[in-house]
Amino acid sequence: MSRLPRAGALLAAWLTSSCGAARLALPTGPGAPAPDAIEALRQATGVCREIASFSAEIAVSGRSNGQRLRGRVLAGLAKPSSALLDAAAPFGASVFIYAAHDGQVTLLLPRERRVLRSDAPAAVLEAVTGLSMEAGDLRRMLTGCPPDESPLRGRAFGSSWRSVELPRGEVFLHRTSESVPWELVAMTTNGLGEMRIDFREFRDGVPASIALSSKDGQLNLRLALSQVEVNPELGPEVFTVRVPDNADPLSIEELRRRGPLGDRSGE
Repeated sequence: MSRLPRAGALLAAWLTSSCGAARLALPTGPGAPAPDAIEALRQATGVCREIASFSAEIAVSGRSNGQRLRGRVLAGLAKPSSALLDAAAPFGASVFIYAAHDGQVTLLLPRERRVLRSDAPAAVLEAVTGLSMEAGDLRRMLTGCPPDESPLRGRAFGSSWRSVELPRGEVFLHRTSESVPWELVAMTTNGLGEMRIDFREFRDGVPASIALSSKDGQLNLRLALSQVEVNPELGPEVFTVRVPDNADPLSIEELRRRGPLGDRSGE
């Protein structure tokens, strides 16, 4: 597998209990019509809309489908639909390598020498992480961008909150005063499963902290991003996995029965 540029060492595993401030309480109620909300959304997403490729190290902690997840992921993503996720338990070797490109995906379990090849990248990602996302949706989420959809309507909640309804959910924008720019701080979505996604600690327009939670309580993940690179050169070779000749095939049904691959640092 080709290395991503700048794959520096992760300083430490990021535990749920070590997260920063609690997530913001989102406004409720009907609000008021807000013609300026669409422009506020454009302002808040100006940086992320220009991101064609992205790489980062991600510390992951939380739970998915009742299973504990804790580890680190070396991630690289590129338009329109390419993704590489090299996931490991804390300070351990790779647990799985996920590579999606042009609608095809290869998932390698290096420790077990098992491989899954499929034309359903979102289904494979859901089976291995609990997140059902295409590579484009995953790239936008990690860079703090809403889905690429036409806004339907905007609402105002006082001077410090705006929301914009999208076909698959709603985005929430916040600012502490009229003299500072709007930030996209949360999304709720039905198109990717009923989830809430919170974004914090923006650095150069990209979030360093992301929290995901599902309405049914089955998903509760926190992501801490470091070693972020915006628009690095990621050629097709980056999204290719070198599969050992003696790797045995793995079906998606078997992968689903296993459940999300959690913290196996003790194995």
